[in-house]
Amino acid sequence: MPRILPSASLNRNSSQANRGKANQLRIIGGQWRSRRIPIADVDGLRPTPDRVREALFNWLQSVIGGARCLDLFAGSGALGFEALSREAAEVVFVEKNSNAFKQLQANVNILGASQAQLIQADAFNYLQAEATSFDVIFLDPPFRLALPEKALSQLVARQLIGSEAFIYLEHEAEYELDFAQWGLAIHRQTKAGQVMSFLLKKV
Repeated sequence: MPRILPSASLNRNSSQANRGKANQLRIIGGQWRSRRIPIADVDGLRPTPDRVREALFNWLQSVIGGARCLDLFAGSGALGFEALSREAAEVVFVEKNSNAFKQLQANVNILGASQAQLIQADAFNYLQAEATSFDVIFLDPPFRLALPEKALSQLVARQLIGSEAFIYLEHEAEYELDFAQWGLAIHRQTKAGQVMSFLLKKV
């Protein structure tokens, strides 16, 4: 079970500096390198910072091309669009919030991202209906709701993690998980402020 330790409140809106100019997101590398796309003005939306995304996709550079990816709590779509820019075969974006979803649709059109599949749904309802495994899974859920444990449990139960798949997970620094309970091990990890980032792989 996860253990949440007492700490100062984490303000998820404090990441506005990471949104780029005028609430925009900058794609770091690939075919859309340096392109800026708008992000929705949604309370709590906190795109993964540029330097964290750069490190993540350096880790994934040998596997992202041709990969089937899932951006489960898509939000701004920062991770999914970065994957598509670097020649992922497909990215499924799952987002519940209607404003964030509309912006994802607009950005798919702006970029001409034909390999994007957009699904407006609750993440866990989506997982219950999905039957095909993924090569790369991005998990950046809202904080302080203990969602990582639930997401990993469903991904394992539904057999949606490919045999050689990587899972990228962000969560608040004081939230602790024993990844071994899902047959996963930490491949890489980093910390930015009060956010922990993990790249996980099957044991």
